[in-house]
Amino acid sequence: MSPEEQYADHFLENDELLNRVKETIVAKGMPEISIAPGFGRLLTLLVRSTKAKQVLEIGALGGYSGICLARGLGPEGKLISLELKQEFADVASENLKEAGFESQVEYRVGLALDSLEQLKQEGRTFDFFFIDADKENYPAYLEFAIELANPGAIIAGDNTFLRGRTLHPDKNGPSVQAIRRFNEMMATDERLIGTILPAYDGLAVAMVK
Repeated sequence: MSPEEQYADHFLENDELLNRVKETIVAKGMPEISIAPGFGRLLTLLVRSTKAKQVLEIGALGGYSGICLARGLGPEGKLISLELKQEFADVASENLKEAGFESQVEYRVGLALDSLEQLKQEGRTFDFFFIDADKENYPAYLEFAIELANPGAIIAGDNTFLRGRTLHPDKNGPSVQAIRRFNEMMATDERLIGTILPAYDGLAVAMVK
C-alpha cells in the first residue's frame, strides 16, 4: 500500500462494523480480498449521490462491500448479491443482518452468469452494479450489466490491476486478458462514460449512457 493510500485509510480505520466483518472473514478462513476501505467509502458515496434504488453486486464474499453499498441506499432501496458459494453467502447475510440491512438484501447462490440470465428473464433492471468476482468473466458480467442497466446506471469493477499483473506485457493468463478487455471496455465502449481510478488495486467506474 502506498503512503497516499495509508494516509487516506487512516481516516477510515475506526469503522467498527467493517472491522468486525474483516475479522469474521479471517476467522472463517475466507480469502482476505474485500474492497479497500477508500473504495468501499466511494461505493457508499456513489450509491447515495445517484439515489440508486436497485443495486446488483456480483461477488458477496463476507459482506464488506455489501454493507458499503447498502449504506448508500435509502429505506426503499434493495440490494441483490450474487455469490458462488453458499457458505460465503451465509457469512455475508449474517454480517448484513448485524448491520441492520437484512430486509434490504437478497442473496442468490450459484454461477453468476446463470443468476444474471435469470434476472434478465425476470425483467429486472438496476441503477448500480458492483463487480468483484471471478476475473475471467468480467467482460461477460459487464455486458449483462449494460443490458440490465437503467439509463444513467453506474457500473464499478474492482481489482482492475490484478496486483500489477494487468500492467505487465509478459503476463497473459486468462484472468489478465479478461481484465484488460474489461478495462478497455469500461474506458472506451461507446455505450459508457468511464474511467479507471489508479489507486489500491484499481477500480473502473462507468455510467451507462
